[in-house]
Amino acid sequence: MRTRNRWLILAVVSVALFLIVVDMTVLYTALPRLTHDLAATASEKLWIVNAYPLVVAGLLPGTGTLGDRLGHRNMFAGGLAVFGAASLFAAYAPSPGALIAARALLAVGAAMMMPATLSIIRHTFEDEKERSVAIGVWASIASGGAAIGPVMGGALLEYFWWGSVFLINVPLVLATLPLALKLIPLRREYSSQPWDLLGSLQIMAGLIGLAYAVKELAKRAPSHEAAALAAAIGAVFVYLFVRRQRRTATPLIDFALFRDKRFSAGVLTAITAAIALIGVELVFSQRLQLVLSMSPLQAGLAILPIPLASFIAGPLAGLALPRMGNEKLMWQSLLLSGAGLAYFVLVKDGHVAARLASLGMLGFGLGAAMTGASSTIMMSAPAHRSGMAASIEEVSYELGGAMGIALMGSLLSAVYTATLVLPEVLAIPLQALDSLDEALLIAETLPAEPAAVLTRLARSAFDRAFVIVMFSAAALLALAAALIATFARAPERERVKQ
Repeated sequence: MRTRNRWLILAVVSVALFLIVVDMTVLYTALPRLTHDLAATASEKLWIVNAYPLVVAGLLPGTGTLGDRLGHRNMFAGGLAVFGAASLFAAYAPSPGALIAARALLAVGAAMMMPATLSIIRHTFEDEKERSVAIGVWASIASGGAAIGPVMGGALLEYFWWGSVFLINVPLVLATLPLALKLIPLRREYSSQPWDLLGSLQIMAGLIGLAYAVKELAKRAPSHEAAALAAAIGAVFVYLFVRRQRRTATPLIDFALFRDKRFSAGVLTAITAAIALIGVELVFSQRLQLVLSMSPLQAGLAILPIPLASFIAGPLAGLALPRMGNEKLMWQSLLLSGAGLAYFVLVKDGHVAARLASLGMLGFGLGAAMTGASSTIMMSAPAHRSGMAASIEEVSYELGGAMGIALMGSLLSAVYTATLVLPEVLAIPLQALDSLDEALLIAETLPAEPAAVLTRLARSAFDRAFVIVMFSAAALLALAAALIATFARAPERERVKQ
């Protein structure tokens, strides 16, 4: 029997998913103004962005299991309420520390909702064809929503203050929450499954420790002792989490799933695509505003080809899957996105048509890769592990986003610091070496000639760092494509031997 109002339920779930993924990137165009208004340091700026995906990634396995116990509708509705309250808190945060805390609370709400979205779709759509369409919509929003975040942020900042990028969530939550409670049926599956709070905290602590170590090493004057300690703490918690999962009868993550090369290829694709999408947009949006002096809206519009191409790629990739096969679609899509990124670096100051084409290649490749990854992960897992597979899929995207911010943001900062040489005769404060944001703030306090020199040198250093980050991301995409192509050929060789 078909669920009544199933397409309205899909719309409700889609709005929530859109809020979740947009919040990963909506700050990118708001970051320069936010940093200026709150006087945030380079480290605080990275944590404002990074707190959200890190906490989400750490909590997802545990909240997925908790949803099985309490009911996915209840988790979904509770997550919406937390997300709305945290959005209000973030919009009026008085300090960088308060905003970081609000972002962490936003992540709690997102982690409660995200595993429930796929579970609700799976149970609401009983017809296989309709379910495929619904999951295709889910994949399209997941891939394109994060990419459109900077566009929304730019449009809002054209007319409002930086807090509007959070405040916009509140009316959407207020409209969606009663619909969710009214339309979504309450079901309880696997209600006896225990909730491993300790395991969830272990993986979250491990991820935060490792990310902190990466960021510490990228500072102008890093503390190698602090970085080593953070890395050691992170590694210990990750080890404890893995050991705990292997010993328990009801793991949050069953690592036996990764023995299937198709499953592992899907996870690798999801992580790599998210690293590239989130990391590239972070760096690109800052260049548009801080180097090219674009307004937030102009920067958002300049990024628009990426989400538009990604939205288009989702359904087209779904249609191509039966003919191409999952692995072939994934590695070719990653290769296309890597080529588009490398091409963009070559034409970044050239004709607008070339820039649009390169960004379109990047967005289309990443959107198709994410659709292929979602299908591969879900289809490679056995039916009784489908919920766990969905959790791993979502962790892959969130973890990839966190890694993209930490690795590319830190690489950008490290290369910027290493290549910026300040003339000693101008007596410019060394804080200018930390980030372009801080250099431009210092320039505002200097006389005209030293300010012009500092601005020119800092922007040139940022541009050099930008090129290195973009080529590094392109190389990462190409490497992942080569690995997945190898995975795809392995079964063929095994069949030939037989």
